Amino acid sequence: MNYYLGIDIGTTSTKAIAVSSTGEVKSIASREYPLLSPHPRFAQQDPTVIFTAVLESVQEVIQQAKLSSRDIAAVGCGSAMHSLIVMGADHLPLTQSITWADTRSIKQAEALKQSSNGISIYQNTGTPLHPMSPLTKLLWMRDCEPELFRNAAKFISIKEYVLYQWFEHYVVDYSIASATGLFNIRTLAWDKNALELTQIRADQLSEIVPSTHILRGMKAQYAEMMGLDPDVPVVIGASDGVLANIGVGAIASDQVAITIGTSSAVRKIVSEPMTDPQARTFCYAITEDQWLIGGASNNGGIVLRWFRDQFGLPESKESDAYDRLIELAASIPPGAEGLLFLPFLSGERAPYWNADARGVFFGVSMRHERSHFIRAVLEGILFAAYSITTVLSDLTEANQTILASGGFARSAISLQMMADLFGIEVLVPEVFEASGFGAAVLAMYAMKEIDQLEKVRSMIRIRDRHVPNLQFSEQYHKLFERYQRLYYQLEPEFSRD
Repeated sequence: MNYYLGIDIGTTSTKAIAVSSTGEVKSIASREYPLLSPHPRFAQQDPTVIFTAVLESVQEVIQQAKLSSRDIAAVGCGSAMHSLIVMGADHLPLTQSITWADTRSIKQAEALKQSSNGISIYQNTGTPLHPMSPLTKLLWMRDCEPELFRNAAKFISIKEYVLYQWFEHYVVDYSIASATGLFNIRTLAWDKNALELTQIRADQLSEIVPSTHILRGMKAQYAEMMGLDPDVPVVIGASDGVLANIGVGAIASDQVAITIGTSSAVRKIVSEPMTDPQARTFCYAITEDQWLIGGASNNGGIVLRWFRDQFGLPESKESDAYDRLIELAASIPPGAEGLLFLPFLSGERAPYWNADARGVFFGVSMRHERSHFIRAVLEGILFAAYSITTVLSDLTEANQTILASGGFARSAISLQMMADLFGIEVLVPEVFEASGFGAAVLAMYAMKEIDQLEKVRSMIRIRDRHVPNLQFSEQYHKLFERYQRLYYQLEPEFSRD
């Protein structure tokens, strides 16, 4: 039997997964690494550390599965979006890998947003005008690090860096290119206006290739270290967002994938590029006839972790702290008896794109106990995700099902709350590592092991289903209207000194 490896180079760790040609997960391995913040607003990582994590996670996943190099039919690659590394003429990095969480370009992003050029850049590239975007990072670098900017030979992402180490060739897939703010989602080429704005050349960026593009001839030292054949086909793959949709089977236009991990994201695949007139959502190219639309929220499980750390139960053990809190929340009716939470502890991306937004508990009274607060926190996290779907509903057809993944998907109570709020059925696949699984499936497709991506549905086992209580749905939708009103009424206050 053939086996396929999926690699997911994430913000906090790299995960590798070995999958059989029938979709059976043989093994999973991961390596963590730190996020470096030497100055305020900096969020970067050492690309050499990440490269080592990739080598070690692949080596471990092959050893765990007891596979030989002959068993591996292909490797598929995925990574987080929006990273930026400046490479010198000697092909060594001049910077760390600047991640999506880096906000040093906030002034450049705001200036572009207010300019006459801003909306056309967004409409052409599909990338929101925000400090996460490599486009605004380049504007910051041009303004604040001019010597570094002049010395740059290449501007690449972390996945491009890994692939260059293996093959000494700079290539980038449509979806990672799309997330730079420099790629035209309609022409599928580097956008001339974006290049002029940033004052960089197309030859300073990688060659653009489809997500099914295959690389061969890996450097022998790295292949041997990982346990691979140097000639193993390496499929360039896509971004973690695209691969998460593939990994849970959310490919039809009436299906939406919702991932709530540290942060959260709402995504769906459509057959034509769709941008929002108010620039609230992203639109990233996948293939010549598929695009990914959606939005990401800063405030997912990280908010729940904050509540656990500050207000958790002292007697709880580390292993069951979340379960105990969620059980408390289940004892409280929907709406937390009038307590509402705006979860913006880390500012917010979609749909508000407001780095100054902050968390707010509203409606606190003497009757509210710890259990009410945790219920309100869970509902606030879900309201943040739901606010993105309300924007998507203006652009595309209604959703019939949700495919859920991430840490939130481990709790039946949280998932039922999601179904009740969204008012549609929530399906939970068995495989939690959706992006890595999606990378493996995309490799199968590139190698013609499967003839269409939709075949992934036959590989996925649904672990759980949650049908909405429509009475609760109606109640939640009224609460969401209040949630929206509160945000817009408080918006001017968030930005005041």
